[in-house]
Amino acid sequence: MEQDTHTDEQLRQIFRFKNIAVVGMSKNPEKAAHYVPKYLVDKGYNIIPINPTADEILGRKCYSTLLAVPQPIEVVDVFRPSDEVAPVINDAIKLKPKVIWLQEGIHNPAAESLARKEGIDVVFNRCMYAEHERLF
Repeated sequence: MEQDTHTDEQLRQIFRFKNIAVVGMSKNPEKAAHYVPKYLVDKGYNIIPINPTADEILGRKCYSTLLAVPQPIEVVDVFRPSDEVAPVINDAIKLKPKVIWLQEGIHNPAAESLARKEGIDVVFNRCMYAEHERLF
């Protein structure tokens, strides 16, 4: 699968944003959708879990949808299959985050194009944990 064309410096700039909503965050510590955001919490990021089946993950209030989050979101980190990304991106566009980050193995060119047209940067097919660890 292809990957976006962000440079290391552009990725470093993205990691300056601290409020990250994680769509599809898991309660299961063995899943990437749990240990990646946990890593980011440990590095000082404000992680906002989005999971309609949980009330709390990592001691943080869980929201059923992006649109239910009452605080500003700078990055929307997505752990959903590529074919389920479009509704997430449509919701994200309404919130105007700086970045939508689609985790490793996730890519939906049509939905990504909608976000870019709204001035939202899109990272795809990259792991936030792996990229943060590599760059810092």
